[in-house]
Amino acid sequence: MPVTSVESGAWARRFHPAPEAPTRLVCFPHAGGSATYYFPVSRALSPGLDVVSIQYPGRQDRRHEPCVDSVDRLADLVVEELEEWLDRPLALFGHSLGATLAFEVAKRLERRGVVPTALFASGRRAPSRHRPGRVHLYGDAELIANLKKMSGTDAQVLGDDEMLQMIMPAIRSDYKAAETYQYRPGPKLSCPIVALTGDEDPEVNLEEARAWSEHTTAGFELQVFQGGHFYLNHHAPAVLRAITTQLGG
Repeated sequence: MPVTSVESGAWARRFHPAPEAPTRLVCFPHAGGSATYYFPVSRALSPGLDVVSIQYPGRQDRRHEPCVDSVDRLADLVVEELEEWLDRPLALFGHSLGATLAFEVAKRLERRGVVPTALFASGRRAPSRHRPGRVHLYGDAELIANLKKMSGTDAQVLGDDEMLQMIMPAIRSDYKAAETYQYRPGPKLSCPIVALTGDEDPEVNLEEARAWSEHTTAGFELQVFQGGHFYLNHHAPAVLRAITTQLGG
């Protein structure tokens, strides 16, 4: 059965509308990822939560649009898109690049007087814990090798040269956004932060994950799972429980 989306604008994908849900969960994909990564999350959490997945330009049905290689620019654009989704309380979930983007979106929303009910930061070090990165400058072969190491891209896609050529610009753009992001100190968030990480993730250690606590004046929780950068692919039920425990639904 094809994955379809309902009531979607350019950026938002709402696979399983839940009009009676008290809270909306907005999900942000990892580098090279797409909104459909969260299709199983939407299916599992509906109708208790209304899940909206963000589709970045340059992939799938937006593949002919220019990619955006700046977290700040992406955050500005997403916040404008979310204006029509503020009819109920909003929570944010992001994995890897998506966690950094969700953080910047939360900052912008709070400046507009909209405080998210929670920020779930998965597989990403705290914004204040910068690591220099050069993956976006790798040649195609090196970049593909890195993707295989991280186990975040479908092995079938990695073996399909035509498909790789289609998604490579988006992957490179996303890596550039993640690696060139610069945190600017400012007011802490007023919403609680739940950080989730794998205990063998080469991209974030426990101190870097725990440092998310420095970015909120509300509650903080760190949940550690067995696994690497894409630990959540193997611990989906536990991750979903973390979301529903925090938000209900």
